[in-house]
Amino acid sequence: MLNSEILDTFRGLLDEAKASGDREPTAMNLATVDSRGRVHSRIVLLKAIDEKGLRFFTNYESAKAGEIAEHDQVALCFHWKQIREGIQVRFEGRVSKASVEESDAYFARRPRGSQIGAWASKQSQELPDRKTFDERVAHYEKEFEGRDVPRPPHWGGYLVEPDRVEFWYGATFRLHERIVHTTEGTSWTTRLLYP
Repeated sequence: MLNSEILDTFRGLLDEAKASGDREPTAMNLATVDSRGRVHSRIVLLKAIDEKGLRFFTNYESAKAGEIAEHDQVALCFHWKQIREGIQVRFEGRVSKASVEESDAYFARRPRGSQIGAWASKQSQELPDRKTFDERVAHYEKEFEGRDVPRPPHWGGYLVEPDRVEFWYGATFRLHERIVHTTEGTSWTTRLLYP
């Protein structure tokens, strides 16, 4: 469980990033590991954060989902260049699927085009040509015409429960400030790191 100090600090920085004009302030790098020990990373969007952790949503049949199924430890990194001298926030910890209710609720709020896309995309699988994907989109637009689009069973959320959080504040001459929070159980320990 994240404590109020971590949550308040992160939310304040996220608000600064939003106010800075950053087009994707909730973009975070997600790093996973596959069964061979190979590390993979990509950008996903933060959709919620609370004391339980951070949430993002994706296709459960994607490459990242397969990697998460093999290794439930992930790393997330935010990088906001526009605020102060540049800020990074790193979260590391265990990831698990979000509840069906949470996935349903978030999916219902998505734009209809994104809902259709979740049905049409076989995320991470090889696509023979763009026409094939466009035809799948058209197929699902017709299938759900005139009614709400239900959440596909292969699509939903993940919850990352951090046990390590680092706030990295950039400074001139690379004299950065680094504050790391770690936990084992319910209490958090805070330390400074050399830049």
